[in-house]
This record gives sequence, C-alpha cells and structure tokens, in this order.
Amino acid sequence: MISGVANGLFGAGGGTVLVPGLERFIPLETHKAHATALAVMLPLSIVSAIIYTSAAQVEIKWSAVLFVSLGGMVGGVIGAKVLKKLSAAWLNILFGLFLAAGAIRMLTL
Repeated sequence: MISGVANGLFGAGGGTVLVPGLERFIPLETHKAHATALAVMLPLSIVSAIIYTSAAQVEIKWSAVLFVSLGGMVGGVIGAKVLKKLSAAWLNILFGLFLAAGAIRMLTL
C-alpha cells in the first residue's frame, strides 16, 4: 500500500519503497525483490494514471507515452540483462547511488 501511495503521489517511485520493503518484510533476496518490484509497478502505474487523469482532469500526452515507453522498453531489456550479472552487494550499492543522485537532484531544483 505504501508503494502505491508513493507511485500515485509522485508519478513513480513506488519501487524505491517496494524493493527495500520486499527485502525486509517478505523477505526476498535482492534480485528477486528488484524483479518483483518491476512486475508490480506496471499495474500500479496504470491504476495511478487512470485515477490521476480522472480526478485532476489532466490529459495524458500519448505521443510522449509512446516515445518514452519505447526507450524504456529498450532500457528495461538492457537493465534486466545487467541485473542478472550483478552481485547483490553491487546491486544494493548502485540502487543506493541512484536514489542518492535522485534525492540530490530533487533538493537542488
């Protein structure tokens, strides 16, 4: 539920809550937590987009969805292949660095 709130509120980011939650509370091994979070995010994102567009009366720019989705799918294939080759320790380090970089970016806007 916390992941869904984060996804609906921020438009993304549910995985940043979900991965640590799956590792700590389920508990899932690091690679399985990341893979599971990826599978969960699609339905969460679809529901969040539908609710947001109807409640906030905001239109989705479908050309942007198509453009970004195509790039995201290519990146997703590459990321999934890299994920299989990383140790759990490196995966956690990279995930933490990615979150830190995002946090710094958000704080400096």
